[in-house]
Amino acid sequence: MSPARRGPEQRIHNRIQVLRVERGMSRVGLARAVEVNPQTIGALERGDHYPSLDLAMRICEVFDLPVEAVFSRQPFVPLSAQVYRG
Repeated sequence: MSPARRGPEQRIHNRIQVLRVERGMSRVGLARAVEVNPQTIGALERGDHYPSLDLAMRICEVFDLPVEAVFSRQPFVPLSAQVYRG
């Protein structure tokens, strides 16, 4: 579903790009692994599109992480802020 139709109060944040880059995976590679078009991965990373539950689960399986580690209703805190909090 489109974020514009859903509204800003129900935004879904994700860590797809960070996880993908961390693992040295291209958008094309992730798209092949979850059987979608590479443009879909780009739209998800930009927040232009939200995944279906099935697609979210397939993405989480690729990264071997639970859904809440990849997707959230709250913005993710940057790792640098978590590690170097004063």
